Amino acid sequence: MRKKEITLFLAAVISHVFWGFSFLGTKSALGVADMFLLLSHRFLIAFAIMNLLLLFGVVKIDFRGKWKRIHLPLFMGLMEPVVYFIGEELGVIHSTTIFSGVMIAVIPIVAIFAAIPFLHEKPTVGQILFSFLSVGGVIGIGLLTHSSGKLDWIGVAGLVVAVVSAAAYGILDRGLSAEFTPFERTYLMIGMGAVCFTPIALIRTHFDLGAFFAPMGDLRFLLPVLFLAVCCSVVSYFLLSYMATYMTVTRSTVYANLTTAVSVIAGALILKEPFSWLSAVFCVVILVGIYGVQKFARKGESDTIEKPIHSTEGETK
Repeated sequence: MRKKEITLFLAAVISHVFWGFSFLGTKSALGVADMFLLLSHRFLIAFAIMNLLLLFGVVKIDFRGKWKRIHLPLFMGLMEPVVYFIGEELGVIHSTTIFSGVMIAVIPIVAIFAAIPFLHEKPTVGQILFSFLSVGGVIGIGLLTHSSGKLDWIGVAGLVVAVVSAAAYGILDRGLSAEFTPFERTYLMIGMGAVCFTPIALIRTHFDLGAFFAPMGDLRFLLPVLFLAVCCSVVSYFLLSYMATYMTVTRSTVYANLTTAVSVIAGALILKEPFSWLSAVFCVVILVGIYGVQKFARKGESDTIEKPIHSTEGETK
């Protein structure tokens, strides 16, 4: 396995392992404050960290010559995290846990088929079959969980919006990789999260700054929000954009199913939640599906690992 492939594999594993553990932090923080207050603090802290990295020269951004296209990464940031999290929140509240889990699981499939007309990517039959296999593993785990909630049209609409916005984010992240660096794309999308979620949180606290900052004094909120900001926002979204730069949508998005496997295992080990032999089987199915998508890539597709999509390397600049 080449060095770049190993780097991309590690990027996928690290980002989705962090997201797999994110439910633990979210569950703790939501015991102190509501979702929008959590999202506001999460993305404000994440955006502050990224600006500190710029201030101290750890990384650089350069938007010169890119302003005419700046609306595209901003729109990407609107799709995720803003629209996605709102849609997911509505979906979880207004639907059953099984239905919401199944809908979120199909995001990689939607992204793969959307990449065909928009990015002209051509997944192989093997990749499509193994993608469905991996999604099947996620759905299987969902069916093992105790279903709660009641399904209504608001929940269905919210989840459809979440699926479409997440797929759009994946397509844009890949499509813009030749124009904007992974850090630039991550910086703009996290900035959009901070800008959009904070006014909502302020409205919900009636513009009471005391109430807005009060949760930060509780370690049950502070520690999880720091984990979500640093690991699940700055690190994970950057690694996802890095993957999108060098991998097709088919190969990168299927790793999202790894999050479910990590969540189930983390829940069993930390929260002592039920973990049956069927859970183990479905986790293996997810991993086999991910492996198959990478294994059955079109011949020559690995060339994308050498340079970003639409790269002009070797051409007149």
